[in-house]
Amino acid sequence: MRTSLIPGYQLRVGSRLEKATLLKFLQLSYQELFPQQQDFSHLEETIRRYFCQDTPLWWVDLANPEGDAAPSNQPVAGLWLGNAIDQVSGDRHAHVFLLYVMPEHRRRGIGSALMYHAENWARVRGDRQIGLQVFQTNPSAVRLYDKLGFQTQSLWMVKPLSG
Repeated sequence: MRTSLIPGYQLRVGSRLEKATLLKFLQLSYQELFPQQQDFSHLEETIRRYFCQDTPLWWVDLANPEGDAAPSNQPVAGLWLGNAIDQVSGDRHAHVFLLYVMPEHRRRGIGSALMYHAENWARVRGDRQIGLQVFQTNPSAVRLYDKLGFQTQSLWMVKPLSG
């Protein structure tokens, strides 16, 4: 099923058969943020462990003038949602595993439209909040999420251990 997302783009439900495309989008996302790291093979395990019926995936394709998806059907953006447990209340809530827009399609409203889609999905299933992790080294994403009303609830801190 395809629906109009914003002019020129179509939203479609992803398939469990699209693991390779999901892996590509995860790798692109992390490669942009951590260009010095060469090996992202562990992301395959993330998909194997978490990509299931309860973690929906949507793709954004270019639309042709008739409103159908472009013949190449190569996504220009993706949204993968899952579940998390609020550690204070114990309530299940939606969690954004991945939001990625190809660089040449950014700043056109696709990311915002996908986040509104995510919020609607979460509301329909009864969630009272939606969460995500954003790297501080990604100021564009931080600005987007601030603009959309997300607030920092906690900081995830890490300390490298040597030896």
